[in-house]
This record gives sequence, C-alpha cells and structure tokens, in this order.
Amino acid sequence: MPRFNFYQQLDKMDCGPTCLRMIAKHYGLSLSIQRLRDSSGFNRGGVSLLGISEAAESVGFRTIAVKIPLDKLIKDVPLPCIIHWQQNHFVVFVKAQSNTILLADPATGLRKISKKDFCKYWATTQEEGQPVGVALLLEPTPAFYEQEDDKKQGLDFRYLLKYLWSYKKLLIQLAIGLLVGSGFQLVFPFLTQSIVDVGIQTRNLNFIYVMLAAQLMLFASRTVVEFIRSWILLHISIRINLSILSDFLIKLMKLPMSFFDTKMFGDIMQRIGDHSRIEQFMTGQTINTLFSMVNLLIFGCVLALYSLSIFSIFMIGSGLYACWVVLFLKERRKLDFKMFDVAAKNQGSLVQLIQGMQEIKLANAEHLKRWEWERIQTRIFQFQTKGLALNQYQQAGAFFLNEGKNILITFFSAKAVVDGQITLGTMLAVQYIIGQLNAPIEALIQFVQAAQSAKISLERLNEIHELDDEEKKEKITYQPSGKHHAGISIKNLSFTYPGAGNDPVLKNINLEIPEGKVTAIVGTSGSGKTTLLKLLLKFYDLKGEVKIGNVLFDSYNARDWRGRCGIVMQDGFIFSDTIARNIALGDEQPNLEKLYNACEVANILDFIESLPLGFNTKIGSEGNGISQGQKQRLLIARAVYKDPQYLFFDEATNALDANNEKIILENLNSFFKGKTVIVVAHRLSTVKNADQIIVLHKGEISEIGTHENLTSKRGEYFNLVKNQLELGN
Repeated sequence: MPRFNFYQQLDKMDCGPTCLRMIAKHYGLSLSIQRLRDSSGFNRGGVSLLGISEAAESVGFRTIAVKIPLDKLIKDVPLPCIIHWQQNHFVVFVKAQSNTILLADPATGLRKISKKDFCKYWATTQEEGQPVGVALLLEPTPAFYEQEDDKKQGLDFRYLLKYLWSYKKLLIQLAIGLLVGSGFQLVFPFLTQSIVDVGIQTRNLNFIYVMLAAQLMLFASRTVVEFIRSWILLHISIRINLSILSDFLIKLMKLPMSFFDTKMFGDIMQRIGDHSRIEQFMTGQTINTLFSMVNLLIFGCVLALYSLSIFSIFMIGSGLYACWVVLFLKERRKLDFKMFDVAAKNQGSLVQLIQGMQEIKLANAEHLKRWEWERIQTRIFQFQTKGLALNQYQQAGAFFLNEGKNILITFFSAKAVVDGQITLGTMLAVQYIIGQLNAPIEALIQFVQAAQSAKISLERLNEIHELDDEEKKEKITYQPSGKHHAGISIKNLSFTYPGAGNDPVLKNINLEIPEGKVTAIVGTSGSGKTTLLKLLLKFYDLKGEVKIGNVLFDSYNARDWRGRCGIVMQDGFIFSDTIARNIALGDEQPNLEKLYNACEVANILDFIESLPLGFNTKIGSEGNGISQGQKQRLLIARAVYKDPQYLFFDEATNALDANNEKIILENLNSFFKGKTVIVVAHRLSTVKNADQIIVLHKGEISEIGTHENLTSKRGEYFNLVKNQLELGN
C-alpha cells in the first residue's frame, strides 16, 4: 500500500467529510472539504453515514454500507474504508497487520491500535461470537477518474505578505534601523578585543577609558534605535491586526444565512482568535526573523574570518539543534487541533453558562452545569500538560545541544589561545560573536514553530474564505429602482433542511400572495410556517419557482430584497445599544420623526418617554433589562421604522398582553395599507382580519381562505382556533 495521505478535521463535526477526503486523495483525487460538506448534507449535527455515501457517489465512488464481522472486514473488503467509531465519530480503516490495525482518525492522526481495543470502540453487537460493527465500503468507478482536482483557494502566506507590503515605507525605516543597529553591534567585538590586546597588554588606562566610552556611546545609540524600531513595529502590528480581522468580519457578513445554521459560536470565536496568531507571526516572528538573519549573516562572516573551525562547530551544532526542534512539529500540530476543539467547546460553554444562568438557577442545575464546565477544564488541563511535557522534552534536548556547542567552542577557543593561534582578546570577541549568533538561531527556530501555528490558523480561516459569498451564489439579473412593488407568486416550492435522509419540511407549495394585502400563515408547530418565511427572505436556496410580480426571485440581490422588507422574527435580537439605535438599526443618525411614528405604532412610546434618558437609554445585555413584551414591541418598531413595501411577521405579538396586542393590531392595520404583509401566527386575534389565511399541515397547504370561509368549512383551521374560542380568546 502506498503512503496514506492524512488530513486533519478542521471542526468537531468534520470527521465524515474529512475521512472521504483522505480516501479520495488515496486514489489520486484532491477534493476540498467544503465540496464534500455540501454534497454530504452537512449540518450542525455533522453528517450521517448516508450523507457520506451520497457525497462519495457524487464524486464517482461506488459505496455500500454494511454491518460486518471483524475477520471479514480485514480479509474481504476493499481498503481503505470508513467505519463508525464509538457511535459518534468516523475514522478511516487503512489496513490490518498481524495484531494491530492502522487507523486514520481525522481528530487525532494516524495511529495503530490493537484488535482488542479496535473491537471495543467499533463493534456494536456480537454475532456467532464475532464482534460486528458498521462500515462504509468504497471503490472508485471510471467516473471517479474523470473528476478533476479542486483548485486551492483562499489565503496563503503570499497573500498575507500583501498586508505587510502596504507598510513598505515603515518597513524600509525598520530595515535602516536594523542595519544601523547591526553596525553598532559589529563594532563591539573589535572594541573588546582592543581593550584586552592593546589596553590591558600595554597597561594603557587612557586607551581603556576611550574604548569603554566608545562602547557606552554605541550602547546608547543602539538603545535609541531599538526604541524607535519597537514603536514602528507596534504601529504596523496594530494596523495589520485590524486589517486582517476587519477583512474576516467583512467576509463573515457576506456569507449566506445558512452558514450560521451549521457553525457553532465557539468555532467562530476561535477562528477570530486565530487571527491574532497570524498577526503575531507576520509582525513579530517574520520581521524579527528577517532582521535576525541579517545579524546571522554579518556575524557569521566575521566568525568565519576569525576561525573557520569554530564557525564549522557553530554551524553543525546549530543544525542539530534545529533538526531536534523540527522533530516535534508533527506532535505540536496534532495538539494544536485538539486544543482548538476543546477551546471552542469551552468558549461556547462559558457563554451558555452566563446567558442561561436564570434557567440554571430555576432548574436547580447549578452543580450539573458547573460539573460540565469543569469536565471541559479537565480536558484543557490534560492537553496543556501534554503541551508542557512536549515543550520540556524539546527544550531539554535543545538546551543540551546548544550548550554543548557553546562549551565545545569555548574549549577550542581556549586551546587556540594556549597554543598561541589566537589572542585572549580574540577569544573574548569570538565569545561575544557566538552570543550574537545564538539569538538569530533561536529566532529562526521560533519562526518555524510560529509559521506552523500560522499555517494551521490559515487552514481554519480558509474554510471561511473559500465559501461563496451570498451575492456570488446568486444570479443577479434584476435591479429594481424606486418603489417597485408587486405580489409574490410561489409554484411547486419544496424544501428539505441539509442532512441525508431528512424529510421535506415543505412539499409542493403553490401560493399567490396578493400585492397590498395581508396574508396570514397558520398551522401546528413543525408544519413549516417559519421555514416558508425564511425562504422568502433568502435564508436558504429553494427548489421551485418564486416570482415577485413577473421577476424571478433568484434575480433579486439578497441585500436589496431585504432592504425592501420589514421583518420581525421569533428570535429577534436586541443589541447592547440605545433604544434609538436599536430601532433605527440601519441608520447611523436616527430620523426622529420616523422614530416617534414607529414607536407609536408599536405602542411603546409611553414606556420610552417614562425612562430618564428616553431614546438614549441603553438596553440589551450590557444595559437595562426589558421584558419579552417590550422586546417584541421594539422589534415591531424596528420593522415599522424602515417603512418597507413588504412586511414579514413571525409570531410578532405572541408575548404581548391582550390590551397591548389590541392597540398594536389596530395601529398596524392602518400601517399595513398598501403594503404586502405575511404574518405567521397562532393567535386568532392576529389572523382573523387577514385578507387571506393559509393553513399548513405537515409541510403542505391544506386550506386557503378568509376567517369566515375557513371556520364555516369546519376543517383544519376550525380545529386550530376551536380551543381558543372555547377559552374566550
């Protein structure tokens, strides 16, 4: 078997697509992880075996999922194959040896495991005394070899250098400072040699005073140069960090809504942390190493002029030192990915712990949730311990090699003085030069380690940068101008959430939403109401035909379309900002007239004016707490403030008391005039005055009509509102 190519999973849920990527590479095809994610029905829960199978067949593999005994898995199936591991993970079965099995675990790397331990983690049942587990067998078909390698996209080190190059004037100043500093340092060994060989040998104290004064002046000059260089470096690093992080946030905001359904909060936060590693590498390690190389070159030449034998010992010792450090890079990489995963969990756990404190205390779950967090800290401690042990082994060997080299050089230098080959002053100069050469070698080693960390961070960031922007995915052919307004036509619309084997949420929806009218959508929980609303807001790609008037929905730019819509979602977000800026979310300077009008429609103006700071009152997680009803009224005010042509309300009044709801609905009825409105609701009071009511049942339209028509039919709609009528609501 040829050498097996290993890929590390970038996220906790990436094991399935990563396993398939390894097997495709084994047969000679390089595929991007994003392509395999998309074709495997990847979602927040990862992928299923069925999803991996569908992705494999989409690139030309023939697949079959089997429940198979271990001996048949070893003898009778084509390898490598994908196996289900510990009921919650996928790994690649690479090959079997006499008593061991080689696995490619996308989370931990290539590893050998005994057959006994393998069965413990793989087998789900026993049949005729044989351990049996699940495997996905794959073989390439001719179609596989017709596929082309995916082109590598995203960021690389050459791209990152563009950030540095934009500060070329400052870099030139740094280079000049470096050359000046190196020149000052270069004079020191000659001054030291002169003090010993001339001043001390001739007992000329005045000469010694002059040399010491010269050293003091050089030291002061070098300190000033280093001070200026540090300020320039700080300026560059801050600007570059801001640019890189800003570009990442710009990219993040351009991604489709569906992306945020599959990404964990902790994963995104850890990727933001990855930017600091890249910035440190570029502005700290890279620049310092480039400058250190100049010192290495200059002082190396001087050392070679003094003694070729000592120079040779230094280079051989430094080479061994570098090789020793490089040996640990592979383990450092594995540990880095493990730490990323557990750090992402820790980030999400802490946020959840703080934000969910009310529910935790109400459920008396303090101990349980704290123990969950402590278990994550235990894992972090374990990985930190492994990292410390790795560093200690590395540092012990490096220290031995480095100090051994220095001792050897001291011995040969001392021997050369005794033999009369060099003077004592020359020996001291050589020792000073060795001290100056050790720093660049150490900087070079740190550069290699930092480059590895930055490369890992780039791999994770590329997962974001390789994704298509929301606008790039769309085929924009229509740019409406002015108050373009029309009804919405839906034909044969179906939708299934990503994930192999998922049932359709919406099936064959055919619907006309008239211009300037109110359409209400009702149905039991899970019937697809909110999903239909999200599709009409371009959250996801849809199957079927949707038109705005005579224009295909796909022809609209998502940003432009949402700009024409006022939206109140069930889980609308309140920012830590003033009330005014929360309502006028898209305006840098809120329009006071529109602000007052929106708050009057949402019946929240009295509440705002009762506050000491009025519209300038800060709310959200860092401000004053507000009730659910007040939050909903602010969200309604936000939608009204936009004065849009289309309004989408998803359970917009379910947290309001009857009095507030009555007032707001009366205000909204006036505001709705001439606007196309879609309201998702359960309450009869919200939908009964709608011009059209759509009843959804298990993803299909079961009834359409007005309140009077549908209640007289005594069908699905009648059953939905019957209990509310009996309760007097």
